[in-house]
Amino acid sequence: MSSSSPLDRGLRVIRKRLRHWFPRDINPVAPGQPRPDPALPLHERLVRLERLAHATAMDAAEIKLMLAALTLPDASVWQGKPVMIEGAPGVNAFPNSTLCRQDSFDQPYFPYWIRTIGEGLRYHRKLWEFVFILQALWERGAIRPGARALGFGVGWESIPAWFASQGIEVTATDMSADQAAGAGWIASNEHAAGKAALARPRLCPPEVFERNVTFRTVDMNAVPDDLTGYDFCWSACAFEHLGAIEAGLRFVERSLDTLKPGGWAVHTTEYTVSSNDVTIDTGDTVLFRRRDMEELQRRLEAKGHRVAPFDFTPGDKPLDRYLDILPYRTEPHLMMALWGHQTTSIGVIVQKKPD
Repeated sequence: MSSSSPLDRGLRVIRKRLRHWFPRDINPVAPGQPRPDPALPLHERLVRLERLAHATAMDAAEIKLMLAALTLPDASVWQGKPVMIEGAPGVNAFPNSTLCRQDSFDQPYFPYWIRTIGEGLRYHRKLWEFVFILQALWERGAIRPGARALGFGVGWESIPAWFASQGIEVTATDMSADQAAGAGWIASNEHAAGKAALARPRLCPPEVFERNVTFRTVDMNAVPDDLTGYDFCWSACAFEHLGAIEAGLRFVERSLDTLKPGGWAVHTTEYTVSSNDVTIDTGDTVLFRRRDMEELQRRLEAKGHRVAPFDFTPGDKPLDRYLDILPYRTEPHLMMALWGHQTTSIGVIVQKKPD
C-alpha cells in the first residue's frame, strides 16, 4: 500500500468535488425546461438572460426579507392592542406628510377615529391610512357642514358615509366594473359597484346618506373636467394602481384641479423604504420612493400649491421593524415584504394655491 501525504489526500478530495460540481458534459437545460432555440438572435437571448438575472435578484431580495420576518414580535407587544380608549381628534397630530408608524396607533386620536368610522382597532396600515386622512382634514378645518368632498377609488370605505353624516356633500368615485374585474378588485371585495355599497346605516341615517352621497365611475388616469369646486378630496392607497409611477404623480397633480382655491387634497399610497433607486415603477402596483415624493413636491410647489413637508423618518418601535410576508396577516401589518422591497404606507397633504 503506497502512502500519501495529507496534502495529496486533500488534493484528491478537491479534484473529486470539482469533477462533481463541474462535469465535463454540462447539461444546459434545467429539468423540465425546453432546450434553447438556436435560431434565436443573440440580442433576444441577452434580453432573456437580463430578465432572468433581474427576476433572480428580486427573488433573492424577497428571501432576505422573508428570513428577516420569521420572528413575530412578542404577543404582549400587539395582541389585544391598541386599546380602544376614549379619545378625541388630535391637535396638530399630522403637521407633515409622513410614513405609517406604530406610534400613531398609540395616540388617543387613533381609537377615536376608528370608533367614529365603525372599524375594529388593530395594528394595520390600512387603518392608519383612514386615520391619517380623517385627522389631517379635521385639524385643517376641512370637515364641516356644507363642505363638498370628492373621494377617488373609494372601494368599500366607510369614510364617505361618515362624511355624509357630518352634513358634507360627497361625490364618491371608483373605476368601472370591467376595469375592476380585470384588476381583481371585485374578487377581493375592494371595489364599489355603486352607491349602495357605501351605505353604512350605523354611521349615517339612510335618508341623510341618500341626500348627501352621489356615486360616479371615474378613471383616475382621466379625471373628468366637470369634477370641480370641491373643498377637499382624498384617496386611500389608490394611485399606486394607475400603471406607472409617473401616472400616479400626474393623478395627484390633477386632483388639485378639482378643488376650490385653498382646498385640501389628502392621499395615501405605497412607499418603499428599501431603496431610493430600485423600485417597481410600472405594473398593477408601483412603489413610490423618496425621490418620487420629492419630485411630486417640486412639481406642486412650482404651481403655487403648498405641500406639507415630508417626514421620511421610519418608525423605531417593534412593529415598525416587523416585516409581514405573504399571506399577509390581519395584524400586525405595518411594514410588509413586497417583491423584494420593504414597504409601508405614506400620506401626502397638499393645499391648493389660494387666489
